[in-house]
This record gives sequence, C-alpha cells and structure tokens, in this order.
Amino acid sequence: MSSTTGTTTVITNIASLVTNDPSLGDGSPLGLIQDAAVVIEGDRIAWTGDSRKAPATDNRVDAAGRAVIPGFVDSHSHLVFAGDRTQEFNARMSGRGYTAGGIRTTVAATRAASDEDLERNLTHYLHEALRQGTTTFETKSGYGLTVEDEARALRIAAAHTDEVTYLGAHIVSPDYADDPTAYVALVTGEMLDACAPYARWIDVFCEKGAFDGDQARAILTAGKAKGLHPRVHANQLSYGPGVQLAVELDAASADHCTHLTDADVDALANGRTVATLLPGAEFSTRAEWPDARRLLDAGVTVALSTDCNPGSSFTSSVPFCIALAVRDMGMTPDEALWSATAGGAAALRRTDIGRLTVGARADLALLDAPSHVHLAYRPGVPLVTGVWRRGAREV
Repeated sequence: MSSTTGTTTVITNIASLVTNDPSLGDGSPLGLIQDAAVVIEGDRIAWTGDSRKAPATDNRVDAAGRAVIPGFVDSHSHLVFAGDRTQEFNARMSGRGYTAGGIRTTVAATRAASDEDLERNLTHYLHEALRQGTTTFETKSGYGLTVEDEARALRIAAAHTDEVTYLGAHIVSPDYADDPTAYVALVTGEMLDACAPYARWIDVFCEKGAFDGDQARAILTAGKAKGLHPRVHANQLSYGPGVQLAVELDAASADHCTHLTDADVDALANGRTVATLLPGAEFSTRAEWPDARRLLDAGVTVALSTDCNPGSSFTSSVPFCIALAVRDMGMTPDEALWSATAGGAAALRRTDIGRLTVGARADLALLDAPSHVHLAYRPGVPLVTGVWRRGAREV
C-alpha cells in the first residue's frame, strides 16, 4: 500500500478485532473479525480484514494473538476541578447518603485554584484515562459557578478536547442560595455569553436540590439559541422531568437514567437521545443501579461512561465501568463494550470515532488478552497495553 497522506502501519496477528460495524466479520453489532489485521494510514483507518490478506505497509506491529478494540469514548466527565472529597467519601462509606450539596466543597477549591493548577489536574486525569484506553473524552465546567470561573474552566478544557460542555447549571451557586431565579438569569445571560465561545454543549443538573424542569428548560433553550446543543443530567437521584425534557429538546444524551418510568423509557426509545449510564456513581454512592437491560430491550441506544468527578465517581477507568455494567446492570460483555465505544460516540453525535472502519479516526487499544470479554472477566486488571490516537501510538 502506498501512501500519499501519511505513514502506513499494519497491526497484524490480532486474535479478535472489534470494528463496531455489523457488516464485517461475524455480523454482530461488534463486527468481530478473528485472526485480523488493521491498517492505519495517517490518522485514519485504511483497511481491516483477514491478517493473511493485509497489504504491505511502511511499519508492522505484531499483536501476538491479542485483541484490538476501538478507543473508549468517555462522553461524560467533570475534570476541571481542584481538591478532592476524601472526607466526604469516607463519611458516606460510613453511612451518610449522597446529596448534591457536596459539590459546594469542590466549587470553593476550584475558585481558589490557579489556571495552572486546574490545567495540571486536568492533564493528569487525561493521561490516566489514556493509559486505560480512553481516546476521546467530553468534560464539563460546573465547579466555578461565576462568570469568570466557568469561562476559564471551559477555556482550559477546550485546549484539550473538542467535546466541551457548559454546566453553569450544576447547582445553584452558593452566592445565590437565597435567589435561585437570579442565578438562572445569570446562567442564561452573562455567563452563557462568556462561556458559549468555548463550548459545544450545554448541560443542566435537573434534580431535586439543583434545577427543576422549568428552570432546566429555560437554561437549555437559551443555550440552543446560542448554538450549544443540550445534554441533561437526568433522573439520577429520583424520578423527575429530566429524561422527558431531554427527548423533547433533542438532547444528545440523558445522563444517569437511574429512576425511569415506562414513559421515560418509551420516550428514549422513540427519540434520538442516548441514555448514558454512569455506574461509577452508583458504585461510589452505594445507590441503586440503572437497569441497562430494561433500556436495551426497549431499543434505547445506551452509552457507558465514567462520570469522573471528585465527589460521586472518582474513577477515570472505562474498563472498571464495563465490569460494573456487566456484573450489576444486566449488560452482556458485548453490549458494555459497544456502549463504551460506539455508544459514547452516539452520545456525542460523532460517526468518526468509536469504530474501526475505513475512514474512521485511528483511535484504538490493544489488550493483553485474546478477547474484549476479558475487560469484564478480569476486573481491576490493567489489560490495555497499547493505545493509538489519531494514528499515533501514545501508550
């Protein structure tokens, strides 16, 4: 194979290659190809197929009978923050339940941190996630809750990812505790104006103790008018209007989806909104698990992400979340992997990531195992042994 666009590399002797293209390989949603090879040209996938038929390339990598999967797409994280909440976690594990109030602790630490501290923290967790196979991530503001602090969080995040979400509506700012209406006006006015240039998405925590349905609709509608597309923290701690609002506004995703009525499930099944499940939060708060089986059986598109944040889900490990989803949420190993790759891409409305097909971005992970099933079969074991992002090996 000659290249006019970049160096070519073949990864060959792959025991099982997950393409997420059902027209390939075994015809399953994962499009599994056994005894496979994949060719990278520049930053794109140029060829997939039988290892014995792989074209000549500039470079060759021997997978030595291991599995290759698409890089994980973590479509929900909160990585621009300072400090941690070790004491809160310790207390909660001793019997105190989680409420949205703990966010205020991180807000205080984040406001006090320098730009350099926030960026150093962000890149630390990004590298941590990359080592575990995450090649695309979304991250949010939401720990500043002032015009200046929200805008700087997004500016810092935008230097590291295209998938940046404005979450001024994480909780009502402590500065406006006695006047939430004024805070909603700030979030939809001056703060939105300052933040919109750095963001692709707008999000709101639609929950008791945060923002109700009417407030959430006003915030998301204002964001849409500024060109930001909605995502919603929906139905995490209780039944509520979040999921229905997400579908009504064609949000890319409704995230958490723990407490759902039949009407909520039907709405998701009949709309384009992806249900993003975040089992790290349930694990870290000893809360009720989302029922992934119910959603999948209804035909809902499901994504699986970490919700990495210092309060309720301090993990950057998608493999850990896959293991939880299989063990406690009714997902098969195939469904969990699809949801953490192609599902995450769908939650970001992307078609260039989350799959290993010709023309897709060359984001992939090599596992120290013969099959992707080992991600759930061997929980807690660091199986990712190589990561390529945009065609370049980074791990």
